[in-house]
Amino acid sequence: MPPRSALLVIDMQNAVVAMAHRAAETVAAIAGLSRRARSAGVPVVTVRQRGDDLVPGTGDWRVVSELAPRAGEPVVDKTTPDSFLGTGLDALLKGLGVSEVIVTGFATEVCVDTTARQALSLGYDLVVVADGHTTSVRTAADDGDLAPADRSVAHYNAIYRTIGWPGRRIRVRAAADVELAASGGAPGGTSA
Repeated sequence: MPPRSALLVIDMQNAVVAMAHRAAETVAAIAGLSRRARSAGVPVVTVRQRGDDLVPGTGDWRVVSELAPRAGEPVVDKTTPDSFLGTGLDALLKGLGVSEVIVTGFATEVCVDTTARQALSLGYDLVVVADGHTTSVRTAADDGDLAPADRSVAHYNAIYRTIGWPGRRIRVRAAADVELAASGGAPGGTSA
């Protein structure tokens, strides 16, 4: 049986995108993939972080307009880097018959990586969108403790190209090359 995919758009909220490395390019890649997913009948699930700086209902907390969920689309709110922990995400995906998650969003080393690994642990196949995740802009105040943003994104893409997970299919693809699989159908085309 072919996989049923769901696209996860993680933490692409106004305050977060304002501090993101290559924000415009990442938003554009995710927006294009979201349009293709909707056209192919693939669910788009928006995940939002809540916390001291991301208070529900505020402008900072809202998802950027280009990626805002459409009416009727699932939205999951979380309070940890793990989009599954303490949320209904796993039940939602299982209810939709999803067997593969396509992961995009912010921040590469935290919420994206944590959610991707947890998806594997929960039995989902994984697609990491190479140009669809990003991290924070690095400043001189970081004193070299953090890898430069480009290197961090490339590093995590390389990890997911080489990581093994028994019984799971793991792929890293550019947004334009992600194959989309709706329920009961064959994967969609790769054109944008």
